[in-house]
Amino acid sequence: MSSNKNALIRYKTLDKCLKNKYRKYTLEDLIDECSEALFEFEGKESYVSKRTIQLDLQNMRSEKFGYEAPIEVYERKYYRYSDPDYSIHNISVNESDLKAMNNAIQILKQFKDFSMFKEMNGVIQKLEDSIHSTSQKSIIHLDKNEQLRGLEHIDILYESIVNKKVLKILYKSFTARESNIYTVHPQLLKEYNNRWFLICLYKQKMYNLALDRMESIEVDESLSYIDKELDGDEYFKDIVGVTVSDSLAPRNVVFFVDAANAPYIRTKPLHKSQEIIHETKQGTLFKVCVQINFELERLLLGFGDALTVHKPRKLRLRMEEKFKMGFENYQNLEIPDVH
Repeated sequence: MSSNKNALIRYKTLDKCLKNKYRKYTLEDLIDECSEALFEFEGKESYVSKRTIQLDLQNMRSEKFGYEAPIEVYERKYYRYSDPDYSIHNISVNESDLKAMNNAIQILKQFKDFSMFKEMNGVIQKLEDSIHSTSQKSIIHLDKNEQLRGLEHIDILYESIVNKKVLKILYKSFTARESNIYTVHPQLLKEYNNRWFLICLYKQKMYNLALDRMESIEVDESLSYIDKELDGDEYFKDIVGVTVSDSLAPRNVVFFVDAANAPYIRTKPLHKSQEIIHETKQGTLFKVCVQINFELERLLLGFGDALTVHKPRKLRLRMEEKFKMGFENYQNLEIPDVH
């Protein structure tokens, strides 16, 4: 059990003892009560030291956790709350706290129809009731699409990652003629551009599988799970999107954005590595250091004629070719007579 959880159990036990009006507790009694409580949760002997309980009482008295508990020692040996109605579970909050909690509730409510958050509905309602939250329209609107295909798979994927289970996924990519079974070790769920992906280990390599291409999922209990202990921040640090390559090194991508659009790139960087190289009245020259993948190309193309790639040469030529093909599409456009 983690030390944080141990501490929470001790604080809860001490709180129960200190507000008990019908029994006197010495320091030794409090040690025994906490040791017994930990034994019930862990199922094994767990003796709490005198120093630990003394430090817990000190922390409860202080502002460290916001308790400021009125703990007193009477008759030079017994511990109790000087205020008989006090409990660490009755911590008061000010008006500013209530407003912050109410704002958080309004954001959480936007996920109420999202499969992964359905169990939160009751929790959100309890929060609203407990802080007397007034019903109001949401002021913050998050971009989401509950109608996306594949969202029904999030629950089993999430549980499989938490419980370290190997999965057999019937999957059909956009380029495949037939569906195939992938036996994978799920590591992480990733959302990008309103689509969800499973980052998983498949045949000793990391893959990303789009949830909207999954046809069925079942747990394979016969195989031992391989945990890559994936850190999302570290894994995705050198890319835009979800496609990570083991063999590609990050490259410096230099691109020019015209003056009308440069502020959008400046205030919302394409990647955390983004730097400004040079600024003129005509526009700004930027640089990012990333792996060159499909998502990066799509992002750069999305700025149309406002953005021009300078380096690397191979990427610049590929962008040029795509714009030429797009131009030809418009030149050869035949619009059917549709009423």
